[in-house]
Amino acid sequence: MTQNQTAQLKLGQTFPLTIKRLGINGEGVGYFKKQVVFVPGALPGEEVVVEATKVHPKFSEGKIKKVRKKSQHRVVPPCPVYDQCGGCQLQHLEYTQQLKEKRDIVIQSLERHSRLKVEDLNIKQTIGMDNPWSYRNKSSFQVGTQNGKVLAGLYGLNSHKLINIEQCAVQHPQTNAAVETVKQVLQDLQIPIYHEKTRKGIVRTIVARVGIQTGELQIVLITAKKELPKKALIIEKIKSRLPEVKSIIQNINGQKTSLIFGEETFNLDGSDFIQETLGDLQFELSARTFFQLNPEQTVKLYDEVKKAAALTGKEKVADAYCGVGTIGLWFADGASEIRGMDIIPESIQDAKKNAKRHGIKHAKYVTGKAEELLPKWVKEGWKPDVIIVDPPRTGLDRALIQTILTVKPKKVVYVSCNPSTLAKDIDVLSKKYKIEMIQPVDMFPQTSHVEVVTELKLK
Repeated sequence: MTQNQTAQLKLGQTFPLTIKRLGINGEGVGYFKKQVVFVPGALPGEEVVVEATKVHPKFSEGKIKKVRKKSQHRVVPPCPVYDQCGGCQLQHLEYTQQLKEKRDIVIQSLERHSRLKVEDLNIKQTIGMDNPWSYRNKSSFQVGTQNGKVLAGLYGLNSHKLINIEQCAVQHPQTNAAVETVKQVLQDLQIPIYHEKTRKGIVRTIVARVGIQTGELQIVLITAKKELPKKALIIEKIKSRLPEVKSIIQNINGQKTSLIFGEETFNLDGSDFIQETLGDLQFELSARTFFQLNPEQTVKLYDEVKKAAALTGKEKVADAYCGVGTIGLWFADGASEIRGMDIIPESIQDAKKNAKRHGIKHAKYVTGKAEELLPKWVKEGWKPDVIIVDPPRTGLDRALIQTILTVKPKKVVYVSCNPSTLAKDIDVLSKKYKIEMIQPVDMFPQTSHVEVVTELKLK
């Protein structure tokens, strides 16, 4: 019998395992006869008995049957539905240790996806939160019914069972209270709730967003059809029970899709947007505007970007994937000119409005792809000294990496929400750039997500 045949785990087999580190999704990682095993809920240093739940040729997944030796950093999760909901992955790990593990997740990504010498890199300690709870300014909870009672929450891990969430531990208390109130209004008025399987009913999702600095609240009801029964009564009851509501919006999504928003949006009452501030900047947030979910940490993240860019007032800055312009506006006073681009036209309109509202005249925003606009600008004689990139989880477009290597700005500041794609991208950029520093920032405490600011200087 060969080694491979003996090492292959069988489904349902139980076996002992020592957990070596956390994986990128917050699961425990151990090795059984040289094969990697992922175990959700297990922590580094723990000795556990595991049952194999999935067996692949290259790796296996398992669930904890018993913890033989517990980590000293294991804590009791405060959330009653923590193990069912799947929104948080690390509530069972002490917060100071979460920060250390997130730095390790960045290191693992660099080891796995790049040829860089990790020991030579300046990887800083993760910047955390003073209070790592109640930080999210927006919740999008699906609505359902059970025994005639209206529920709102998230679908459980890998299931179509709706987990009713009354007090989400990472949501701002105002959004929690708002969802509970709207749920009660729908219940009292017996508004038909959408059913996923039969596709009958009206209300699908309740979205609540709060301006953490301003206290303003926005409620969005996402409905399967335009007709909303007892509309005037719904508005009246929400307003009387939630006096801080500044904006009540209806969005229509009749599609069979996991996307929350549909294309049509109507104002039911109040303003189209709520106000929020970040540092000295003010923003208007309409129902579909993207805005960072943790404003307190966003300020810390943007300050790190500003530090890395180290502008002196003379630099031309290109802000790729600029969104509504927040990062560029954050350090506009240090740049001689900012040019931002994004492929979403609404974001560019908002970026222009935001620049105008703050009296920033040296910022220009264009709809389009950075990899197409940059070479064009260089040909016209506008070459950036600094490029800021804040791409989606998929990382930088290949063509943009090539453009950066061709245009050769003196500095690139890379803001990443996915350490794996960051590692692949800076590996390619390191041909011409020296990696000055890597700074992890914890934007989502209690989850396995980690944001990273990387400063790259032209060699």
